[in-house]
Amino acid sequence: MKAYITNGKNDLDLVEQPEPEPSFGQVMIRVRATSLNYRDLIVQRGEYTGQKSPLIPMSDGAGDIVAIGDGVNRVKVGDRVAATFFQNWISGRIGREVMSSDLGGAIDGMLAEYVVLDQQGVVKLPDRLSYVEGATLPCAGVTAWHALMVKGNLQAGETVLVLGTGGVSVFATQFAKSRGAKVIATSSSDEKLERMRQLGADETINYQTTPDWEKQVYDLTDRVGADCVVEVGGAGTLDKSLQAVRYGGQIHLIGVLSGFTGEINPLPILFKSITVNGIYVGNRDMFEEMNLAIASSQLKPAIDRVFPFVDAAQAYNYLKSGSHLGKVAIEL
Repeated sequence: MKAYITNGKNDLDLVEQPEPEPSFGQVMIRVRATSLNYRDLIVQRGEYTGQKSPLIPMSDGAGDIVAIGDGVNRVKVGDRVAATFFQNWISGRIGREVMSSDLGGAIDGMLAEYVVLDQQGVVKLPDRLSYVEGATLPCAGVTAWHALMVKGNLQAGETVLVLGTGGVSVFATQFAKSRGAKVIATSSSDEKLERMRQLGADETINYQTTPDWEKQVYDLTDRVGADCVVEVGGAGTLDKSLQAVRYGGQIHLIGVLSGFTGEINPLPILFKSITVNGIYVGNRDMFEEMNLAIASSQLKPAIDRVFPFVDAAQAYNYLKSGSHLGKVAIEL
């Protein structure tokens, strides 16, 4: 079978490998699609904590179960499934042991024609979704769901601020609107902001032309602030997010698009009684709960571009360019 390998030096090599076989409790999946996350660029550079090398990259993928090992009872041959980001985080709180089970990081991921996973590490796809759409769910979808619905307990009428137009922010917009919440979205592109309005955003802010965007959020919320912020920028934007959120509000800290380091003033957290939640994807129970909601709401993931398997390197470069809105996928 064909698979991509990275050694963490900005490389991505297509190689021939033996076709895997499922052992006890395992399933073999014919991968039909994968989708990229910003994390995959960090892995490609060799900067992701705990990544193995060499590594089959990418956490997100969907396909058909084509073979099963003895003892498999959760799924069957022919089921359409997606892999869970953390293979051994089934339910409950995250623990240290979970960190050694992230696909495309600590263990080999989904950028291959066939993969073998434990039966506990897959979920069935909603019937209405294609393989490409299903492949967008494991990281970005579950992350947004965990933030807004599990940690945030989002209610109708509340206001959500989403930063940027990547996969997590777009899913957060869609989930928030399905719950009856208001969404304020930021981007440096007016074209992308118009697309976010089409996806449901109620208000948009161009942070290039409005660098003090936190003040505009304040004005757009009747000088109260957003109930919660989906914070994907990290240290470079967190200070503004702390100013944009209301007293007693929540910030869901998800990404590091603006870098890993920076100084944070903790006083607003204290004085405004802000809850800051670190969100590291989510468990299988959250994934399955999210899939039920997607099925009932008829939500469709936003796909920006789909690349063929042989052009995986181009897909990486496209994501790196920042031109996308929503998800970038690879189809096998």
